[in-house]
Amino acid sequence: MDAMTLTDHEQKMLDGHHGEGVAMAMRIVTSLARVRGAPRLIEIGSAHIDGCLFHGQAGLDFAVRLRELGARASVPTTLNVGSIDLLHPGLVRDRTPAEREVAIGGRALMDAYLALGARATWTCAPYQMDARPALGEHVAWAESNAIAFCNSVLGARTDRYGDFLDICAAITGRAPYAGLHTDEGRLGEVLVDCTAIPERVLAGDLAAPLLGYLVGSRVGTRNPVLLGLPLSTSEDQLKAFGAAVASSGGVAMFHVVGVTPEAPTLESAFGSREPAETIAVTSEDLVTARRELSTATETRLDVVSLGTPHASLDEIATLARLLEDGPPVADGVDVYLSTGRSVLAEAERRGHVRVLEESGIHIVVDTCTYVTSILRPSARTVMTNSGKWAHYAPGNLGVDVVIASLEECVQSARAARVLVDDDLLR
Repeated sequence: MDAMTLTDHEQKMLDGHHGEGVAMAMRIVTSLARVRGAPRLIEIGSAHIDGCLFHGQAGLDFAVRLRELGARASVPTTLNVGSIDLLHPGLVRDRTPAEREVAIGGRALMDAYLALGARATWTCAPYQMDARPALGEHVAWAESNAIAFCNSVLGARTDRYGDFLDICAAITGRAPYAGLHTDEGRLGEVLVDCTAIPERVLAGDLAAPLLGYLVGSRVGTRNPVLLGLPLSTSEDQLKAFGAAVASSGGVAMFHVVGVTPEAPTLESAFGSREPAETIAVTSEDLVTARRELSTATETRLDVVSLGTPHASLDEIATLARLLEDGPPVADGVDVYLSTGRSVLAEAERRGHVRVLEESGIHIVVDTCTYVTSILRPSARTVMTNSGKWAHYAPGNLGVDVVIASLEECVQSARAARVLVDDDLLR
């Protein structure tokens, strides 16, 4: 393998001329670049940090050490969800020793990243109102759904960055020129033919997460190209697809022909290559995916969890409309909506939050219900409109889930029982 070339400025960062914190970060970035076979580093325009959840002392020690060595983000840097809701601290349980450790360590970790110069966004969807890189712009983003959205929907360029690598890229302003930063790495690999699914089904909000779950489980980490989705496919639908396809598989880049910016045609999505595989998806496949993701056998409903990834302004407005002219949430059912701070502020300004709260909705910011102790311990059956939440929550929380459309979630919350209709998918 040819040696990697550094600029004079990059070499000085590595040699410690810009401080020990920068040198430490640069050692990690260059080590990754060598592993990835990158010929050089590239300048990045922004970073999104995933390592804000407290998983133990090591993560906190790493961030604190960088801060002690004088490191600071050199590019605009947003922060992913943390382990607590700083605006509504009473929502997060801290009764057991383990919960108290997470609450204390989580707050310290969030503080450490702020001290490194990042913004207090605390959202898994920074692309909604907090950060919007341009087409072709190189960035270093972590968090699987944000990576998929950034590459696929915005057409900006990030590889898969995880804990520790993300903050090091933010500090140095550099990332390895490899993977999805390159033209070759972004080409489609697998064709997913959705033309057999009725457009009415694809236009709904349930098809996207189910399709993402199906595609991710089939393609793994390869780049899928979807054919047959409506030209009117929304960003929220692409967000739901991307979150699910990155959870059931490891997809970090997808194309939707005629919709996403690097796939105006099928030919442009694949470049000069032929698809390595073609997968045909039908309505019955979506029904099967719903049954696979829905582990609940009880019809009694305990909790509804919405907003994974964090709900957009449009999604909040739609929820408010569904709630405005009907009864509130039934007694005994907890409904949580997770969103980002900036989105919440705008939703509040538009009057949506008042409608939600009057209907019995609990609003969560800064974190998410499948990674934090928010649900009551007795909760057993949870309904969600998120493929990602449905995929992870049974293992994380020990609950049974039902994946449903937003309207089904509202109807079920009012009735205190599971109400779903598979004909929505046929």
